[in-house]
Amino acid sequence: MRVLWLSPWMRTLSRVYVEALADAGHECLLITSDQHYEKTEPRPYERVLDPRPKDLRTLGPLMRTVREARQWRPNVVVVELVWDPRWTMFARLAPVVHLIHDDQPHDDTETRPAWQRRLFNRFSQRATRVVAFSEHVAKRLPYPASVVPLTSDVADRDLPEPPLERHDFVLYGRMSPYKNVPIALRAWERHLLSGQHKGDRLLLLGDGPLDVSEQDLPPRCEWRRERYSYSDVLPVLGRAKASVVHYRHATQSGVQLLSMQLGVTPIVSDSGGLVEFQPPGEPGIGVDDVEGLAAAFAELSDPDVAQRRGDASRKHFDRMFAAEQSADRLADILAQAARND
Repeated sequence: MRVLWLSPWMRTLSRVYVEALADAGHECLLITSDQHYEKTEPRPYERVLDPRPKDLRTLGPLMRTVREARQWRPNVVVVELVWDPRWTMFARLAPVVHLIHDDQPHDDTETRPAWQRRLFNRFSQRATRVVAFSEHVAKRLPYPASVVPLTSDVADRDLPEPPLERHDFVLYGRMSPYKNVPIALRAWERHLLSGQHKGDRLLLLGDGPLDVSEQDLPPRCEWRRERYSYSDVLPVLGRAKASVVHYRHATQSGVQLLSMQLGVTPIVSDSGGLVEFQPPGEPGIGVDDVEGLAAAFAELSDPDVAQRRGDASRKHFDRMFAAEQSADRLADILAQAARND
C-alpha cells in the first residue's frame, strides 16, 4: 500500500507512524512543514513545504510536490491538521482518511479562525474514513469515527538510558490556561509544608501565556520559560519522579504518553486525564483538589514508589500504545479506505 501522509504541524508524530508503517511493508510519502518546534533535517520520505497560502513564493515548490505525489500514485491519503486550502490538491489523489486529535479547543488560545474550521470539517465530511485517537473524542464527533490508540511522537530509539535514580517533578509543555498550573503551584506549596518533601524541585518546562512571574513561584520551583527540543527535555523528564498532567479539560495528551514511555508516572486530573490512557491503579485527582495533588507529590517523593509506579506506566504504554500496535490498527483502516470498503 502506498500511503500519502499530509501533516504540516504534527511532524514528529507523523514520522513515528510513517516509519512504523514502512517497517510493516508499506510505502509512505510524508508532506509536512518545519512549523513544529522540533527542528530536524528532512528524511528521505519527507517533502517539507511552507504552508502559507498568501506567500506566492511557496506556490512553485507546492506544485512540484503535487506533481510528484500524483506520479507516485498513492492508494490512500492521510490528512492530519491541514490548514492550507491548497493542500486539498493532494487529497484528490486517492481516498482520504482524516485523523482527528481533539473534538474541540482546550481553551480560547487554541480557537482556529472560522475558515480553518470549515476546511477541517470539509475534510471529515468528504473522507472515506475518520479516525480518532480515543473513545472520548470519537463519541463527541458529529460523524462516525474509528479509534486507533495514540502513540508517542518520540521513537523508542531516541529515548535516553533509564536513570540510576529519580528526582524532581516535571510539568512540561505550552503553559496554556487549561494546563491548570496555578493549582499545581498551590499543591506544591502544600507539599513543601507537609514535612514529606525530600529535596525535589517542581520544574516547569515550556513557554506560553501563563501569568506568573518568577517572584510568584513557590520555593523549590523553577520555570524554564522557552521552547525546548526533545534532546533537552527527555533527560529531564526521563529521570523525574512524576509528570504533572493535571489539566482542566480532557485531552489526548502527548505528554501523558511520553511520560509513560519514559517510565514516569503521569499525575492527571479526573476531568483532564482520559481514563483510557491512564495506567491501572492511577486514578485522576479532582481538578481543584489541592490536597489530593499535594498527597500525590508526597507519595511519589519516595524513590522506590516512583520507580515501581513508573515501571508499571511503561508496561502499560508498551501494552496499549506502542507505535507498532497503533500503526497496525491504522493500517487496517487505511487498507479499508483504499478499497472503499
